[in-house]
Amino acid sequence: MYRSLGISALALLSAACSSVQTLEPTASVPQKLQPADEAIALIVPAKGVQIYECRARADRTGSYAWAFVAPDADLFDASGKRIGRHYAGPHWESIDGSKIAGTVKESVAAPRAGAIAWLLLSAKAVGPQGSFSEITSIQRVNTTGGLAPATDCSRGEAGATVRVPYTADYYLLKHN
Repeated sequence: MYRSLGISALALLSAACSSVQTLEPTASVPQKLQPADEAIALIVPAKGVQIYECRARADRTGSYAWAFVAPDADLFDASGKRIGRHYAGPHWESIDGSKIAGTVKESVAAPRAGAIAWLLLSAKAVGPQGSFSEITSIQRVNTTGGLAPATDCSRGEAGATVRVPYTADYYLLKHN
């Protein structure tokens, strides 16, 4: 009996350990995107789209270009389970209801061609207590895709939107 309990306990412990999210970064983050006195609390992969709208250009009368509107992405844990979403604001919202809003502090070109920039954002809790409540900064890294169409749009397309697929890892940081 004790032997089967021990085996069951080991199996439960093994399952619990395998679902623990790694806090090891998978990218070498440039110094410009490193916040002071903060450490990674969560690594959150995202998959979704960057939304762009055809709008009149402010700098050239009669010309139109694709302007960024918002992200729309699902957030996942290390095992691939959906844990929240990322949307206009920009906001990151956990399935537990906790939510943070971000403000871009720094940006660097992505090392991968055709990918949206890597970012450092300051973060502020704007929802109830939960898994995202203590997050103070966000790094967007490991980006693929997401850039606006390379060609300008036309007056006839004004107001049209495009949804460009992207992926990224969001490193959610909190104060040490």
